[in-house]
Amino acid sequence: MKILGIETSCDETALAVVEARGQDFFVRKNLVYSQIPIHEKFGGVVPEVAARAHVEKLPILLEELGNKNGKGIDAIAAVNGPGLVTSLRVGVELGKALAFLWDKPLVDVNHIEAHIIANWLTKKNIKLIKFPSLALVVSGGHTELILMKKKGEYKKIGQTLDDAAGEAFDKVAKIFNLGYPGGPIISEWAKRGNPQAIDFPRPLVNKPNFDFSFSGLKTAVLYEAKKNSTKLNNKKYIADVCASFQEAAVDTLVAKTIRAAEKHNVKSIMLAGGVSANEWLRKEMKIAVKKYLPKVNVIVPELKYTGDNAAMVALTGALKAREKKFTKFEKIGVDPNLSLG
Repeated sequence: MKILGIETSCDETALAVVEARGQDFFVRKNLVYSQIPIHEKFGGVVPEVAARAHVEKLPILLEELGNKNGKGIDAIAAVNGPGLVTSLRVGVELGKALAFLWDKPLVDVNHIEAHIIANWLTKKNIKLIKFPSLALVVSGGHTELILMKKKGEYKKIGQTLDDAAGEAFDKVAKIFNLGYPGGPIISEWAKRGNPQAIDFPRPLVNKPNFDFSFSGLKTAVLYEAKKNSTKLNNKKYIADVCASFQEAAVDTLVAKTIRAAEKHNVKSIMLAGGVSANEWLRKEMKIAVKKYLPKVNVIVPELKYTGDNAAMVALTGALKAREKKFTKFEKIGVDPNLSLG
């Protein structure tokens, strides 16, 4: 089975072809056009600009795939939410058009589910994923804990009450005019700083629930910058702030995940989403799991599959197609607030 995946949920334009053979999955094509150069001058994603860029780049990527008539493609998968409504619509409408022209079934894919399923794109991960499993989804728009009793069965047990972790990274980078996107920039600055230099808050870390909050942490960084306005050009100070902020954010993510994993007696923990590329998060999660849950496996996606990409969409579509989970393409719409579990 070969699936064409379409990803346009935010500011990455992506197409991919994934082949599924039994339990093996092969990424035949994985094309991603990043819009970072377009949006960095605005300090964030501009929805209408993102949608126009998708319209411009999708035909180019489709041409690069080298398959104009759908030969060899068994089904099409397109993300229909959550995300930016204008961007989602571009990808879904392309999926509908190709499904009609090529006479292929169309599968609608949840963007959050696709990020989780990205862990299956790496062969060595497949044997480590044991159920029940807990997925920590961390990105610019989402911070959620998803419990999986089996593949395809999801229950959301925790989520951010305000800002997502990735959004907080972007805002902190903006406070110090470090650039966009903030995640990788903050991570690089943090390598040169002292994570214990500033005692930033760990929001909700002592609460018994599994929800997150990052607005207070972001505000604490803002107050710190205002209090030390004369140091805003001091590289050592900026590095210390970045390291301390990252430490606080990661401590919160890890503590909540460990607590949820203990309560639900999971056998594996998966990281998913753009922030799962953060080296400090990967390192601290593995250390904490080894200390508190030594029998639990920690699974992380390959770096190239952490951000938005169509390979994860195609694989998720392939799994749904196997179960004949098709919807008439005329009835597929977009839902910017689509939830999982």
